[in-house]
Amino acid sequence: MQADQLSAVFGALADPTRRAILARLARGEATVGELARPFAMSQPAVSRHLRVLEQAGLVSRHARATARLSRLEAAPLREATRWLADYREYWTQSHARLDDLLAEGGA
Repeated sequence: MQADQLSAVFGALADPTRRAILARLARGEATVGELARPFAMSQPAVSRHLRVLEQAGLVSRHARATARLSRLEAAPLREATRWLADYREYWTQSHARLDDLLAEGGA
């Protein structure tokens, strides 16, 4: 994943409404109206959130009959998870060092 797409993914995920939209889309496709229902915001506002998610590659949209459906595209999330996993070793080592320090102080 290119750095600019990774930035777009994390930028999109920074907003709680967009994270909630992704959580809903993880259960299946939905229209803007269906996605707007749980929020105290207009459909155009939800559409703006969808555009951000779409630009980050997290959502795709297509027409079915008269409805325009949004669908989760999870590949960018997988790539972001891989990027974050690179830091797991750092945090594991940091916690181990803290455990050692606490054990020394308590002895």
